[in-house]
Amino acid sequence: MTVDSEDKRAEDKRQKAYANRRAIMDYGMGFIYTAMGLFFLFSDRLGIELEFPTKPFSWIFAGLCLLYGGFRIYRGYKKNYFR
Repeated sequence: MTVDSEDKRAEDKRQKAYANRRAIMDYGMGFIYTAMGLFFLFSDRLGIELEFPTKPFSWIFAGLCLLYGGFRIYRGYKKNYFR
C-alpha cells in the first residue's frame, strides 16, 4: 500500500463522517422547523391564542417554516455537501 492511497482513504473516511454529522444536523433542524410551522398553523385548534403574530402573518410564517423544514430534511436525505 502506498502513502497516497492511505491518505486518500483517510480523507474519504473524514468526508463521510462529516457528511453523516451534517445530515443528522439537517434532519434535526428540519424536524424542529417543521414542528414549529405545524405549531403556528394549528395553534388555534390546540387552544393556544397567540397575541403577537396576527392570523395572516402566523400562517405565512408557518408556511415558510414548513418549506424550510422540508428543504432541510431533503438536504439531509441527499447528503450532497461536496459539490
